[in-house]
Order: sequence, then C-alpha cells, then structure tokens
Amino acid sequence: MLRTPVGQRRLDILEWLRDPAAHFPPHRYLDEAGVGSEAVAAKLGVSRQVAETHLELLVSLGLLRTRRIRLRTYYRRDEVRIAEVARMFEKGW
Repeated sequence: MLRTPVGQRRLDILEWLRDPAAHFPPHRYLDEAGVGSEAVAAKLGVSRQVAETHLELLVSLGLLRTRRIRLRTYYRRDEVRIAEVARMFEKGW
C-alpha cells in the first residue's frame, strides 16, 4: 500500500464516496451498492477506463468494496479497512 502513489484523484474519490448522495446523481442502487464507474468518471472529467483504473487500485488496496449488479460494478468505501489504515498511521507506523 505504501508503495502506491496516492494521487489527488484517488483522494477525491474516497472523499466523494464518504457521502455519495451528496456528490453523485441518485440512482436505483446508490444506497445498497454504491456508485458506478461512469458516475465517478463524469465527476472526475475523465474516461470510464481511467476512472476504473483509479477505482480498481483502491479496491486492490482494500479501501473500496465492489458489488456486481447485472453487468455493472458499483463501488463503496470499506470503512473498517480505512479506519485500520488510519490507526496504523496515527501510531506512527
């Protein structure tokens, strides 16, 4: 995790997903599944592929969880993992 550059875009994504209803248009699965890559791409002003690269990196770090519904993948924060990482840094890791 520490070798992966954080980048402002990934920090923005994590912040937006803290309260997705405030940052993304409402949709059918927002509350139960999270936000799709298309919505993240639109908010970032990039292609869906670029957004998916950022999202998949955050998933691989364990900071986001995914849920597939039909043909789409939705993303939401993994609050437990984020809290664990924050505690590691607070302890001066």
